[in-house]
Amino acid sequence: AAEPGPEEEAEDRLREHMDTLLDKSAKTRQAALQSLRLAFSSRTLGEFLLERRLTLTDSLEKCLKKGKGEEQALAGTVLTLLCLQMGSGPEGEEVFRSLKPLLVSVLTDSVASPGARQSCAMALGMCCYIAAADLE
Repeated sequence: AAEPGPEEEAEDRLREHMDTLLDKSAKTRQAALQSLRLAFSSRTLGEFLLERRLTLTDSLEKCLKKGKGEEQALAGTVLTLLCLQMGSGPEGEEVFRSLKPLLVSVLTDSVASPGARQSCAMALGMCCYIAAADLE
């Protein structure tokens, strides 16, 4: 059998990071979010992410709901990058629509950390700019 190329290896690693987003340990989830942030901001992963956007959206939602401070901030950033990767089509719009209420709730949560709130505000703004269908 042929050796997996760098492309396959990178995708395997991404899959692992995505699975790790559901880990019990906040530290482990945070590390996975950091790896995803790096991967999403360094290369185009359109096809790969299209197939996994729902799973990933789900996991990010859990990180935003259960996480605190740094984890929420990272989840907001990864979400923004996911939206950028999806672009302005129906897929990006779907990701944005499903997480918008949660972003708003972290943003308006007075006990959430400033970093988390800022990241969610950024995610709302960017995703809205990229992916919101209605102009409002």
